[in-house]
Amino acid sequence: MAKFLVAFCALGLLLIAGVTAQDGGCSATGQTPYDYNQALCMTILFYEAQRSGYIPSSQRATWRADSALDDGQDNGVDLEGGYYDAGDHVKFGFPMAYSTAALAWSYLSFPDGFEKAGQTGYIKDAIRWATDYFLKAHSSGMLLWGQVGQGDIDHAFWGRPEDMTMERPSFKIDTSAPGSELAGDTAAALAAASIIFQSSDASYAAECLAAARDLFEFADQYRENYHVSIPDAANYYMSFSGYGDELSWAAIFLYQATGESYYSDKAFAYWDEFGVEWAGAGAALGWDNKYGGVQILFAETFGGDYYNNLVSENLAGFRSGTHTPGGLLFLGEWGSLRSAESVAFMAFKAAELGIDADTNRAWAAQQVDYALGSTGRSFVVGFGVSPPEKPHHRSSSCPTIPEPCDGDEAFNNPGPNPNTLFGALVGGPDANDNYVDDRGDYVQNEVACDYNAGIVGSLAA
Repeated sequence: MAKFLVAFCALGLLLIAGVTAQDGGCSATGQTPYDYNQALCMTILFYEAQRSGYIPSSQRATWRADSALDDGQDNGVDLEGGYYDAGDHVKFGFPMAYSTAALAWSYLSFPDGFEKAGQTGYIKDAIRWATDYFLKAHSSGMLLWGQVGQGDIDHAFWGRPEDMTMERPSFKIDTSAPGSELAGDTAAALAAASIIFQSSDASYAAECLAAARDLFEFADQYRENYHVSIPDAANYYMSFSGYGDELSWAAIFLYQATGESYYSDKAFAYWDEFGVEWAGAGAALGWDNKYGGVQILFAETFGGDYYNNLVSENLAGFRSGTHTPGGLLFLGEWGSLRSAESVAFMAFKAAELGIDADTNRAWAAQQVDYALGSTGRSFVVGFGVSPPEKPHHRSSSCPTIPEPCDGDEAFNNPGPNPNTLFGALVGGPDANDNYVDDRGDYVQNEVACDYNAGIVGSLAA
């Protein structure tokens, strides 16, 4: 939203070491009615709190330290790095890839918004933290390590990742056990990243693009639902929409990265094969179903009334759909804000393409304002009026190192999390705007990398 409201440049945040207790290093800029630039800074900062592996000296979430340095060693590979998924410590490759692709698309769509807010360096760092990991995880041509940690074992532990002692098995897909959603989504993330880094680090961009090409061919030639090959993922991130959206998503980002007709031809073929015209009707954008986003990518990349009209009809359906009394698009209780803010990004993107621009922009702004406090409270940790203080998040619920963390005490602490998880968008309210700031209520208070992915782009729009 920075493009459409008074913009104030944040101070030179890349030069700031450490985190302040008041704003996490994200200075107030004075914007009204909400400080969108500060919110953008914080929602990107959240990803630093989710980092796994070696923590760099530039880290702003200074209560975090090195963790999970031996990931992958059970299979003799180096899988250090990447992001912890949510309030837990599993590294689920599928939603991590979606989040990375969404962040990259946000930057490619609204670079001026990030620049005006002083966040260009930070958003690129957030994207590269994930792509560095994906390049490790793609340890050979048609092979991708898609998960580290086992859900039930991980979820039984309430504590800091720095203190983990449980087994963290690693799981892969390959030609004997493929996974098209996972490979396709990772290809999309790497292809989009290659566009971003082409001007500043051409060799790194080429590395990302080469991996994206490999993984796209893997996803397309060896078609299978990834949860068949990584059964533990079925309990948490099973793709119900299938892999047609990921193949389409990856093909378009590869076409944008290369300009090669091979990829546009693939995208058009998938449009017909997977019925994207119909699959996109009523579809949003998220870690599972990306068909709504795919339709917008077709409109962006190929243009024309046909694609524009489909996008227009889909967003009109969301605008006229169920909203809470306070005005939030309500697509379900689990992650209600996550869903609404992802559709808001779609609407901002459509507006940028000239599709019902004023209407989509105004409605999307309403969705963002809801998250920032239009009903009297913020749903972004550490931001605005009455923000959540007890997100369902293990590491921030613990005292700062070196104080020990007792899991039961941390979970049951009636007070705020000792470490403020700046920028985390919580799950959100029910259909009647009811919300309780309760660490034990993971439906309303879960946080996750994919929850933040949509609102970051909207704040930069």
